[in-house]
Amino acid sequence: MIETDVIVIGAGAAGLMCAIEAGKRGRQVTILDHANKVGKKILMSGGGRCNFTNLSIEADNYISDNPHFCKSALSRYTQWDFIDQVQKSNIPYHEREHGQLFCDKSSKDILNMLLNDAEKAKVTIEPNITIKKVSPTNTGYKLETTNGFYHCESLVIATGGLSIPKMGATPFGYKIASQFNLNVIATHAGLVPVTLQLEDKNRLESLSGIAINSIVKVDSTEFKENILFTHRGLSGPAILQISSYWTPSKNIYINLLPDENVEAIILDACKTHPQQIVKTLLSQYLPKRLINIFIETSILDTKLISLSNSQINSIVSQLHNWTIKPNGTEGYRTAEVTLGGVDCNELSSKTMQTNNTPGLYFIGEVVDVTGWLGGYNFQWAWSSGWCAGQYV
Repeated sequence: MIETDVIVIGAGAAGLMCAIEAGKRGRQVTILDHANKVGKKILMSGGGRCNFTNLSIEADNYISDNPHFCKSALSRYTQWDFIDQVQKSNIPYHEREHGQLFCDKSSKDILNMLLNDAEKAKVTIEPNITIKKVSPTNTGYKLETTNGFYHCESLVIATGGLSIPKMGATPFGYKIASQFNLNVIATHAGLVPVTLQLEDKNRLESLSGIAINSIVKVDSTEFKENILFTHRGLSGPAILQISSYWTPSKNIYINLLPDENVEAIILDACKTHPQQIVKTLLSQYLPKRLINIFIETSILDTKLISLSNSQINSIVSQLHNWTIKPNGTEGYRTAEVTLGGVDCNELSSKTMQTNNTPGLYFIGEVVDVTGWLGGYNFQWAWSSGWCAGQYV
């Protein structure tokens, strides 16, 4: 039996942060992970540059059945705290749109920083270990693994969600929660491309590769960023963002020209270039391939002076209020995050410990807190991991 104070299951962002903080307090910490290498999602994130946080972090950037739960952790370990850590490690980084922060060089810089900090805190990291059974004891928890038995006082579940199964995602964390009678909010893929109904797919697949700055809306939630037409449906930052708010019964509304007033453009051009055809005018604002599919040929070939009010309204509606009902999403295979997870009402927002099972903690993506695209999910990992690390 291997005895240790703290066992963290999962060597991702949240697990590493928690282990480092606990180790700094003098706790003997062991991280167990089933993968052959630690921090795989850190390495692949941000196109290999790791979008490690955002300059603007608010509770409104997160989705949860308990929208207030994340406030405590995010206020006690902020984006500025992590940025300070990055700066002290001399990692060069830069800001992109919407306050997103990326490494200049490689995601490896962030992972190496965490591994170095873990080494300083005397954290033991053991990859390639499968956990067969978790059992409570009078003094903590016993784990049966492929590397024998372990015993700890505090057990931290940092196993992430179901997104990107090829990276090793499993439902392990949810199973442990269920084993200890914790409620788990139903999970589904978030930050994920949407697929289209067959008719729409066949109509739009020739637009594959076209990206357009748009406003994408579901109910009262909207995002203004690029959308990308794909062979199967729609992707791009705005679609990924709105996918976390979309459910199968809902329409998605898309404004393809958010910075223009199409009606005003047409009416103005009717005065200045009345003999110009509609296609020529609209192609100044949108790709011809897209115009040819979205606007009827009979309208496209009409001279501006000859347009009827109903034809103008049709153009405006198609470009400013394109309404689409997706068939579904690409699912966990390409999803960046998992919505749902361990019910926040089962946990202390201060410590991340379960309310009714002393010594058992859940942090990171396995919890029902899901951030927007843009560094928010990493910040939740850092913040929730840090908080648990102060108490385990």
